[in-house]
Amino acid sequence: MNNKKEKSACGAGTPTAEKKKSYAERTAGQDEKIATFIVKQKQSYEFKVKYAEIRVHEFIRECNIRNLNTHVSVGGLDSITLYLFIESLGYKVPGITVSLLEDKSIQEVHNQLELVKLKPYRSKVNIIQEFGFPVLSKEIASKIELLQNPSEKNKTVRHAIITGETGEFGGYRKNTRMRLAQKWLDLFGGYENENEGVNYQIPPFKVSSKCCYYLKEKPCNDWAKEHNSVPFLGLMASEGGRRQKSLMINGCNYFGKSTIRSAPFAIFSRQDLLQLALDLNVPIPSIYGAIERKEDGTLYTTKAQRTGCSMCGFGIQLEKRPHRFDYLRQNNPKEWEFWMYRCCKDEYGNDFGWGKVLDYIGVEWEDDILSQLTFKED
Repeated sequence: MNNKKEKSACGAGTPTAEKKKSYAERTAGQDEKIATFIVKQKQSYEFKVKYAEIRVHEFIRECNIRNLNTHVSVGGLDSITLYLFIESLGYKVPGITVSLLEDKSIQEVHNQLELVKLKPYRSKVNIIQEFGFPVLSKEIASKIELLQNPSEKNKTVRHAIITGETGEFGGYRKNTRMRLAQKWLDLFGGYENENEGVNYQIPPFKVSSKCCYYLKEKPCNDWAKEHNSVPFLGLMASEGGRRQKSLMINGCNYFGKSTIRSAPFAIFSRQDLLQLALDLNVPIPSIYGAIERKEDGTLYTTKAQRTGCSMCGFGIQLEKRPHRFDYLRQNNPKEWEFWMYRCCKDEYGNDFGWGKVLDYIGVEWEDDILSQLTFKED
């Protein structure tokens, strides 16, 4: 939950001193680190658990030397498992959470674990209305947000988002991952039509990644500063996203100039996490259902695979139905109706909500699929 990002090769907001280094100098050794990390990801479950134990011991020992306290940033199943894993090693590390943002069943587990509860700094509705909807992924939303808010300072980055071509800081590369996938360029790249000579669409709503900052990251960071504490995070590189590469390069334990954090599960797969949850008898919030095993041995949760705030759309395009908003409809119909139809107002004062966003990106939502499934079973 630390909002100070580890340095990225794309170059936005990088200190001047760092810009003096060539792209080759800044990225030297990265390929070897990533290759080594991938080898660890392919090891056995037993190896990974032992590896995580060692990383926890090392991180706490080093923090003690530096006179730093530690805590666990807790949200859903991954970080709940991490909290109990660290406790199983004999450490009583406080867990902190902005619990109000989570599903009620997750809040119940947080109460059971007696976590430190923090409050968000702004309301969900306020963030969506002012900044935009958190959709697709944090990384993609951040890029779309840059396109929506052009300036001379972000001109080079905006060009890279449309074309994949980096400037001097990025080593003048082409076809980089800075470029949005074509399907998202088609829907969100229209802000640069005139500058880039393209013909993309402009969405009828704003997109933003700022929700995480105001709802979770800043409250947790401020608590951490007040308590001279640094976090354990339940991040896994296998989950992908904007932190995947930094986890591979910097490893489980990272002591940077502005960021210190531990991600003991960095080399875990989803299967490893679920197996550890079973081994530790982790209380599973009902929104996930139960952890069960398919005929081929694959572990899965019978309901939601991933969770987050009830207004979060990060990763929704990857979920099969019933997806998170379907479960929200089942568990809290009034809240579902609010977020789908009237959480926001357009420039003319008309209500709209996530339904408009999901329609735009091609995610079905309006039919009550869970009721249909229940009916068929009956």
